[in-house]
Amino acid sequence: MNDKVIFRLITAVSIFVFLVVVILNRKIIPVTIETPSYIYFFPKLNAIINGTCTILLLISFYFIKKGNIRVHKRINLFAFFLSSLFLISYIVFHYFAPETKFGDLNGNGILEAEEITAAGNVRYIYYVILVTHIILAAIVLPLILLSFYRGLQMNVEKHRKLVRYSFPVWLYVTITGVVVYLMISPYYQF
Repeated sequence: MNDKVIFRLITAVSIFVFLVVVILNRKIIPVTIETPSYIYFFPKLNAIINGTCTILLLISFYFIKKGNIRVHKRINLFAFFLSSLFLISYIVFHYFAPETKFGDLNGNGILEAEEITAAGNVRYIYYVILVTHIILAAIVLPLILLSFYRGLQMNVEKHRKLVRYSFPVWLYVTITGVVVYLMISPYYQF
């Protein structure tokens, strides 16, 4: 396959993933079956996956700085595999589970004045982290795929240029994924 075909494939995959996330997350396709009980473990699983990916990305960075391309490549492939599992788990959870609102202490889905006051300015911090996490997660997928393509081709110069952007963004997304979970989990009503 030539670069043009690969770029089109990466674009198609990125758009497809984005659309699936939006369609299932926004419940455009209604849930027609009972929510399996194991679904409620997924947020914790996702935080564990994100935390693991953070560590793997840092270890991978260490190994490439030491010149160990083989280990660097294997660790990144494993991080990519885990991130793919995360994406599946994320989509399934948000398809089934009701939306959790930051600060909603009684779980009725409505933020009342007392709850907003109790959450305070931490709500704004949470939403800034959440919004940047979501936007950068959408942006980083094609960057990661391109970085992998260039790396697997051993096109080192183009790979390096891409990972200047994809690595810190991917790292930010994995770190903030854990932070978002830690901040929202006290408000889960399951």
